[in-house]
Amino acid sequence: MTARVRKAVIPAAGLGTRFLPATKALPKEMLPVVDKPAIQYVVEESVSAGLSDVLMIIGRNKNAISNHFDRVTELELNLQKKGDTQKLERVVKSQELTEDIYYLRQGDPKGLGHAVLRARAHINNEPFAVLLGDDLIDARESLLTTMIDEQEKRDATIVALMEVDPDQIHLYGAAQVEETDDPDVVKVTGLVEKPAKEDAPSNLAIIGRYVLKPEVFDVLERTEPGKGGEIQLTDALEELAADDSIAGGVYGVIFRGRRYDTGDRLDYIKAIVQLALDREDLGPGLRPWLKDFVGDLD
Repeated sequence: MTARVRKAVIPAAGLGTRFLPATKALPKEMLPVVDKPAIQYVVEESVSAGLSDVLMIIGRNKNAISNHFDRVTELELNLQKKGDTQKLERVVKSQELTEDIYYLRQGDPKGLGHAVLRARAHINNEPFAVLLGDDLIDARESLLTTMIDEQEKRDATIVALMEVDPDQIHLYGAAQVEETDDPDVVKVTGLVEKPAKEDAPSNLAIIGRYVLKPEVFDVLERTEPGKGGEIQLTDALEELAADDSIAGGVYGVIFRGRRYDTGDRLDYIKAIVQLALDREDLGPGLRPWLKDFVGDLD
């Protein structure tokens, strides 16, 4: 039986150019989604799925990320002095999610595949999860846990797939698939990175959750730079999908739940509104205002 996944890798070395000038000095992963940075949602998801060993692949000028998960004693004392227990609890939660958060610099930003490859020594020949920081999965969903269960069951690589509008498939890696005996799980037989609509094998897009076997590192070592001159994780997964003998093939878990994309400016705004509406402390005040505001639009 394959070992149970216990480690997570969170690539967080991107430049965040779509959010300039905000990301000139602030890492895009630290942009607030309501009142928490996006990266905290991802770490919370990892820990909730039982992955308390978290490695973040960061780049230059990303110290704000490690600072966020560290203690700020002066702030805690100040909040205690004021008796502001609610804010204190939120601050303490961010630094007590897990004791095992590690940081490793990517160096030159050579793509997602290169970032994952940098994690090789830390992973130490175990299956592991990769979570992208701009894809937020609602805390009420169990996608990552389901993917880990499927990895253990099939001893294979597992990717998260989601149906998207065919006009949007060029923004994603697209999967060619075969059905299995589970309607929510498909066998991936091919992958195409950001294809044109007419070239896409399906409208099943890879979203930012992966459960990988350590054999992926050997494949990434020999993967040539692809689109954008970067080492693409999708290209390595395509090789794994084409040859089951390497690491047991690739399977996709089809996700039909709540997902928030914070990697695009418009979707980032939508994510904030959606998450705020679901909050008990914000939803009751935001909902009627939003209805009035929308009603006044031409």
